[in-house]
Amino acid sequence: QVQLVESGGGLAQAGGSLRLSCAASGRTFSPNFMGWFRQAPGRNREYVGGLNWSRGSTYYADSVKGRFTISRDNAKNTVYLQMTSLKPEDTAVYYCAGARIGATYDTWGQGTQVTVSS
Repeated sequence: QVQLVESGGGLAQAGGSLRLSCAASGRTFSPNFMGWFRQAPGRNREYVGGLNWSRGSTYYADSVKGRFTISRDNAKNTVYLQMTSLKPEDTAVYYCAGARIGATYDTWGQGTQVTVSS
């Protein structure tokens, strides 16, 4: 059983930066994609961006493009979400997820809260 554990959330001021980590533990984890999602209170879960595991290519929602960067450390089995130029509307619980079959995200972390103050 693979577990994904997010960390790095917290409080930041508008214009500031945070880096989230998503560490995979348990069995060897080689997904097709790793993704980051977020959910703000009263809103649906939103796709933030993803990483094609084999190709290393990354994809971003328009709302974060140019501000957020996804990277990984294979040795640490960890994926990162570097967030810069943060805005109050980035406030949400952030989740990482893995897609083991196709592009269906079926393994999820517990989430980490990000709060951006104006």
